[in-house]
Amino acid sequence: MEHDSDTTPTAETGEFGGVSVNASTPLARELAQENRRREKLRGKRLPHPSSTRIITVSNQKGGVGKTTTTVNLSAALARAGMNVLVVDIDPQGNASTALAIPHSSEVDSIYDVLIDELPLAEVVQDCPDVEGLVVAPATIDLAGAEIELVSLVAREQRLSRALKEYFAHREKQGMPRIDYVFIDCPPSLGLLTVNAFVAAGEVLIPIQTEYYALEGLSQLLKNITMIQKHLNSSLEVSTILLTMYDGRTNLASQVADEVREHFPDQVLSAVIPRNIRISEAPSFQQTVLTYDPQSAGALSYREAAAEIAEKGAAAGR
Repeated sequence: MEHDSDTTPTAETGEFGGVSVNASTPLARELAQENRRREKLRGKRLPHPSSTRIITVSNQKGGVGKTTTTVNLSAALARAGMNVLVVDIDPQGNASTALAIPHSSEVDSIYDVLIDELPLAEVVQDCPDVEGLVVAPATIDLAGAEIELVSLVAREQRLSRALKEYFAHREKQGMPRIDYVFIDCPPSLGLLTVNAFVAAGEVLIPIQTEYYALEGLSQLLKNITMIQKHLNSSLEVSTILLTMYDGRTNLASQVADEVREHFPDQVLSAVIPRNIRISEAPSFQQTVLTYDPQSAGALSYREAAAEIAEKGAAAGR
């Protein structure tokens, strides 16, 4: 039997995953709440965007869950029936690793697209675990791309042009339209990140709910304003996602409240908890949605993906 968290504790028990637990305990209440959240998502059909949404996932602060967010939102939307492209432009290639995409230096990658103008269609690979998800991998060669891009013509627009050509190629081949593109950036504002900002219509900023959460954010927003002014006037910060949330601490709640106060329209209601399954999944070259679909982490990313789709539809995207 399920109890809301404000119900008077009793000695009744409930069944969760075949295990009988006291329904008055915090664990039981947490499990009951998760079950209600799952039921809410069960069978929910997400609206397809009116046109391809290109979203750059960026934060100049490292370790905030940027790549984790990129791969898990992409997987969640693909599993909900969307056609999704992940563009990995971080030389570390962590998004490529998490999606089980080969990205040794011999593999054609986004480096070849940006530097040698190789068509994106010749670089993308299907994610083996998630139908409808394709990936343009990063290789270590990208580490030198910042320097090589400096002398190239239209250096800031190279990714944007490659994406347009790829969409045209898919249409010509009778392939379905890409619904979402997620671009995973390095944690710096070099020419790779500038290419991502110029190619995108939206920026998604993951923010860790810890003491220095807003540190560096003002600089990131200044950089985005500069891009809007000079290179891409249609770019907007559409989404902020709170990550690594620990509901047991006052600090996490305070940080979440502060971020929501500053960005009431951009912050998603869904928050991503600190979750061991989210941390473990990349070491098995998987997203948390394929590694442990029943985990709290998978559930939270599904909720965040649904909210992004629904908010976009409401905004006419």
